[in-house]
Amino acid sequence: MTTAAQAVSAEALQAPSDWLAFGLEKYRTRDLAGALTAFQSGLAAAEALGDTAVTSDVTHLHFRLANAASDLGDLATAELHYKLALRIDQSLVHCWCNLGNLFQRRNRPNDAIPYYVQALDIDASHLATRLNLANALVTMQQWVIVKPILDDLIKDVPDNAQAWNLLGKYLHATGLATAALKAFETAVSLAPNDADSLYWVASLRQTTGDTDAARASYLDALKLQPLIRRSGAKFPPDFTVLALYAPFGGNTPTEYLFDSTPYDTNTYTVLPGQTHDLALLRSSGDIVVNLISDADQAVDVLPDAVQLADQLGGTIINHPREILATTREKVAERLGGLPKVRVPRSVRIPADAPSRPDDLVDYLPSSFPILARPAGTHGGDDFEVIADLASLSAFIGEHPGADHYLIDYIDYQSSDGYFRKYRFIFVDGGIWPYHLAIGNTWKVHHVNTDMIHHQWMQDEEKAFLANPQSVFSPANYDGLRAIADSYDLQYFGIDCGLDREGRLVVFEVNASMLVHKKNEDMPYKDPYVADIKAAWDRVVTRVASKST
Repeated sequence: MTTAAQAVSAEALQAPSDWLAFGLEKYRTRDLAGALTAFQSGLAAAEALGDTAVTSDVTHLHFRLANAASDLGDLATAELHYKLALRIDQSLVHCWCNLGNLFQRRNRPNDAIPYYVQALDIDASHLATRLNLANALVTMQQWVIVKPILDDLIKDVPDNAQAWNLLGKYLHATGLATAALKAFETAVSLAPNDADSLYWVASLRQTTGDTDAARASYLDALKLQPLIRRSGAKFPPDFTVLALYAPFGGNTPTEYLFDSTPYDTNTYTVLPGQTHDLALLRSSGDIVVNLISDADQAVDVLPDAVQLADQLGGTIINHPREILATTREKVAERLGGLPKVRVPRSVRIPADAPSRPDDLVDYLPSSFPILARPAGTHGGDDFEVIADLASLSAFIGEHPGADHYLIDYIDYQSSDGYFRKYRFIFVDGGIWPYHLAIGNTWKVHHVNTDMIHHQWMQDEEKAFLANPQSVFSPANYDGLRAIADSYDLQYFGIDCGLDREGRLVVFEVNASMLVHKKNEDMPYKDPYVADIKAAWDRVVTRVASKST
């Protein structure tokens, strides 16, 4: 059937209502530019008519023009015309709701909320607004406020997949992983094409150790939505980053690094043996940032990531080929010859190697005591001082199927009896202090120390952050700079200490180290964390400026 708007040419249209119908037909066929032009022409016709123009036509022309502009990505024009429509008729629920959505798209959920509240004041049952309000509150992590809203949504629309997806995010954030998995699975059962929920199902199945099911869910999600899109704080963005991510390997933590950026991010999941749509990927980022950062945990996928990075070409931040050189034994090999750095020798025992006491002699990096840990582990779990061959054999037997590292034990206890472990983050050649952990045992991790209860420890960390050169000598800094020069990585960190002679002792080098802004208990850290974030933003922007 041919509509009246289709039967005539645009030149024959005169009345605002004709332009409205013509524009709606263009919009229906997704000719968004044509629709935008038609609605603009309709508003021009209405302006020519003056007071005789039909008010409802003018209102709907503004509203429909805003929708078309929004779909085209012109959020400023969309915002203007939604507001012009509301000047005429403040009862337009969809208009208030869509205004809120514009701010959501700009990554400003706090600014979106008043518009959602206004819409619900007019129609408390408006489903789209209720869902969007809940989404904004989830984004802002306002868990106490969002919980009753989610409860009402699940009660009123139990077959709504988005409501279950949001409930899953709430449950995950509040530590209820099992319930969260069930919520996301419910969302997928209601909407099998819900890629976001599928990614969540995959991630949560992975945390429970159900690797096969997790991998299947990742593959299903990738088919539906190869890229996970994250908007930056600037619209339009200065550029777009394509981030490579491996769900079964350690990755550079990005919650803080990718927060409030002037660029958008498309994250792509890399799995072993996967076929890649290179044309899609090349068009999805002005530069590539490789997040796959743990050479032990990602051993199966890093060769694929190296090949993919080479195929994509261009400048790549933290090329996966260089990540291959950050296993503990390769760090020891690469840095062991530096004149002002002490690096404990590390030896890797394959999982299938004999582990009886006599079989282990040739693997020892030095005389006892030594340190032992399964490959790919971090923190203090399964990391022990070993005193003899029998104890070593027993330790390895506790972790069947795992490679193990045997590491020189270097005493870095300070003269006051405490152990101090320092973390620096290297960004584009710059050296930034991140934290000092002080403990009374050799196995020191900032999160597990008792520093929160000791003001003198916090004061010492604060002084280190403010002036690391007061702790690390010029010779130590020569060593740090030599480490920075030893890797073609634009972002990575080291954990280190100082021995009794004041020499730099390096414990770990990789790009997996966490940088975060959640320092409520130790707010003195915030400026130094912000310095790292600013340095990261500068290097990404610098690389992008050379690529665009």
